[in-house]
Amino acid sequence: MMGFYRRYLAVVVTFLPFAWAFLRDARRFVLFGPSRSVSEAEHRRRATKLRDAMLELGPAFVKVGQVLSTRPDVVPPTYVEVLSTLQDEVPEDAGGDPLTVLEDELADGLDLETLEPVAGGSLAFVYTVEHDGERIALKVRRPGIQAIIERDLAVIRRIVPLIAIIAPERYEYSLKNVASDFETIILEELDFDREATMMREIRSNVDESQVVVPAVYDELSSERVLAMEFVPGRKITDENALAAVERTPTEMATLLAKTYLQMGLVDGVFHADPHPGNLAVADDGRLIIYDFGMSRRLTEAEQDDLVDIYRALVMRDVDRLLDALIDLEVLERSVDRSEVRRVLELVIENLEGRSEITWRAIITELMQMLHDFPFRIPPNVMLLVRVGTVGEGVCRQLDPEFDFITVTREFLVEHGFIESELRELASEIRRDFQSSIPALARAPTRFDRVATQIERGELVVKTEPVEDDGATRAIGYAILSGALFVAASILVFYDQPYELLALAGGVLCALVYVRSR
Repeated sequence: MMGFYRRYLAVVVTFLPFAWAFLRDARRFVLFGPSRSVSEAEHRRRATKLRDAMLELGPAFVKVGQVLSTRPDVVPPTYVEVLSTLQDEVPEDAGGDPLTVLEDELADGLDLETLEPVAGGSLAFVYTVEHDGERIALKVRRPGIQAIIERDLAVIRRIVPLIAIIAPERYEYSLKNVASDFETIILEELDFDREATMMREIRSNVDESQVVVPAVYDELSSERVLAMEFVPGRKITDENALAAVERTPTEMATLLAKTYLQMGLVDGVFHADPHPGNLAVADDGRLIIYDFGMSRRLTEAEQDDLVDIYRALVMRDVDRLLDALIDLEVLERSVDRSEVRRVLELVIENLEGRSEITWRAIITELMQMLHDFPFRIPPNVMLLVRVGTVGEGVCRQLDPEFDFITVTREFLVEHGFIESELRELASEIRRDFQSSIPALARAPTRFDRVATQIERGELVVKTEPVEDDGATRAIGYAILSGALFVAASILVFYDQPYELLALAGGVLCALVYVRSR
């Protein structure tokens, strides 16, 4: 327990200067005084120091920083940009020596003398080793990392409420579940059984002629070791990665974008960490994807909502975008729809005024404009934001002129998501018509009864006396004209030609209305 409190104190002391600076930004003398203006350069300097502090605090805080880089609802844009550069540069001895895990679990089944290190991360190390005459890859969890992560997550759970107290009110909804969001994402990365399941599922979904996902060796895998096919390749952003294959940078960027759109919008299971270290080019030109610790599964409802967001952005449909953001719980259902709609219209107008529109620009603009409303980014949406921004960054490293929005539009067309708008509208009209058939069937009889009452002088309409003027009469003719046109469309289904009388009456009333204006 003393270890927990020592760690808690160390974390508080590390972050206290940042909290003090942010408090002084809001009130110059902390408890009172005006706010102070802080330059972009100063915010960038602070963000860099914050990133370095998280690196010093170890694996859990490295992961927290990476997650925060996908949370523009909590972190300002400058900090998002700097934290997105946070890499898994953790000392090899943090969490213990991974070789002890291999000695405990695989010493009898593998020749550890052939073991060679490949890469190291904040949670695990990757090696290659000889197995049945070929080299395979082993992802090995640091032996003591689980206890360290759980302790640091407990510290974070204690600190977040303190941050919520001093944070501006608009962040209240965003901060409400942020600690549990961190915990969900980070602990899932420690679950190698889950990662193996995700790899198998994504591997079964991708087009193997275009994309490579390593196969899993179940007989060698465990809770702490993930054994998989070793697939060598050249890092996707290396200068000569595409030199020896028959793919241009634009073709590879398009393949990358459409692969991830397929995962998210069609398959519902996606790899959520497409930074250059996890992407490579095989000798035959195929895209290789590594490290599936950060992967997610979407529900059908979430997939539909995401399709709606992409479709709304491509088609500039503000109402659909608003509905999708509420359904995804980015916005509260109690939010003022008219105010948010006005803001979303401004977002689209601002984006249309730019010479270049990127996914990062869309997210930044959207989150900046929504900051006055209670909103948060749930874990699945958070990781999709990361996929979009990080993936687009890789695509633009390959091809600086790459247009993610155009490729997205092509993908939506290819998969029928945009054409289905017409089918959806036709289906809605058909459903409305079918539900109206009983009323339509009774309409001629009711109209005949009303017409008979009019002929006999039995129909009485009671109204409150109003001051008579030309404008009132004109409105009356307009309403009557509209009613007669509706009646004519209904009477088409009746045997007698009553629709012609109604149509003539509607035209006559419309002419009188025009003359009386």
